[in-house]
Amino acid sequence: MEIKSARFVVSNTDVEKCPRPDKPEYAFIGRSNVGKSSLINMLTERKSLAKISGKPGKTRLINHFLINEEWYLVDLPGYGYAKIAKKEREKWEKFLRSYILKRENLYNLFVLIDSRHSPQPIDLEFMEWLGLSQIPFSIVFTKTDKLKPEELESNLNNYTTKLLETWETVPPLFVSSAEKRTGREEILQYIEEINTLSR
Repeated sequence: MEIKSARFVVSNTDVEKCPRPDKPEYAFIGRSNVGKSSLINMLTERKSLAKISGKPGKTRLINHFLINEEWYLVDLPGYGYAKIAKKEREKWEKFLRSYILKRENLYNLFVLIDSRHSPQPIDLEFMEWLGLSQIPFSIVFTKTDKLKPEELESNLNNYTTKLLETWETVPPLFVSSAEKRTGREEILQYIEEINTLSR
């Protein structure tokens, strides 16, 4: 897939104020500081489409971007960031879950996982909730350039083994590196295939 255009449409915290659900939508989510903004910018080949910050918890809104005038890419707030007030965190979680459950044109949720870490309970619990809620999702392992090939393979195997303790089959998996542009073609091809099937 060639990205011919990528433009910001709207930011909000209310699913009712999202764009009309008349186009396929693909959302990206993960724990704070997982490299979400860098991945989105790499996929769209726009250096500052999604705002990058060294400070975790920077994305606090549902951000819609229209790609090729055909489908929406959605940048969602990170979850699991402890250094904000509990009340604020609960508010985030409420509107996030509302968006994920109610957004009828959400074709796939990409759950980003830092490839350098062992399986984290917060990620596993979130994916378990997605499965129980019947939300289609895939997993994108980020920052793979930070690992040696054998370390990456070992970490991915550990993750797959952990997932198979509770899942019959593992969701689609992608490996990515914003730094080296790894995974770009595979992720965009996956989106294009879903778009084609949905027409």
